[in-house]
Amino acid sequence: MDKIAWQGSQGASWAENWRRTDRSFGILTEDLLTRLRGLEFREVLDVGCGAGELSLAIARNRPGVHVRGIDISPQLVDAAQARGERFTNVAFACSDASSWRPDDPFVPDQLVSRHGVMFFDDPVAAFSNLASVAAPGARLLFSCFRAPSLNPFMSEVVRLLPPPTPSPEPRAPGPFAFSDASYVEQILSAAGWTDITFSPVDFPMIVGAGEDPVADARDYYCTIGPASRGLEQLDDDEREAFLAKLDALSERNCREGIVSLPAAAWVVTAKRK
Repeated sequence: MDKIAWQGSQGASWAENWRRTDRSFGILTEDLLTRLRGLEFREVLDVGCGAGELSLAIARNRPGVHVRGIDISPQLVDAAQARGERFTNVAFACSDASSWRPDDPFVPDQLVSRHGVMFFDDPVAAFSNLASVAAPGARLLFSCFRAPSLNPFMSEVVRLLPPPTPSPEPRAPGPFAFSDASYVEQILSAAGWTDITFSPVDFPMIVGAGEDPVADARDYYCTIGPASRGLEQLDDDEREAFLAKLDALSERNCREGIVSLPAAAWVVTAKRK
């Protein structure tokens, strides 16, 4: 996990663009909420809560439930706190999931995360710590990306960058670290979780909308995500060539004023032993 980036410029960019990320993940968020609707719980921990969309949705729908969101980015936590200031049953803290401990009797019986768990430096240690603070029999529900080839919203854009574009180690902390279900199952089992299940979810990732959806998509990709980091390495001519290709990709994927590309996730469930 690049803590320095998430606690600095990267975290600031994501915090400034929380409306875009909420829009992008909206369908997946609703899927997670649907899976929670039939469950009974009293205290929820949202791991890698970002700007708080999932935490706030749970708090809004379950006024009798206490929700805590944790994230390593102070900027994202600030954004979540500002969004949730009218709720009395939700709180946010800047903390690392691998070491977080409640400072009161809060004992989560439901843990959730929307794409916030793939960045752990030591995932077994992180999930072990989460198990240690959870109630006996507590449930875990999180989403994570499947293989890059199933996520054109990212892979197609990265492919537009001039070579060489080095590929990260498949299991290195990052968006696709948990794409291999067998690897994730090994992690959770080693960390004290059982009854592990994986459900594939395919959804459109909305990257552009508004008066000029193609321009909005360009701004999205140039502000957050791997393309934004790749852009920093380009000279002026390479940048212009990339932007032209990006606009063409967005135009091909624009329907009824919305630019969207396919995305694919796992929704993972487990139970604390």
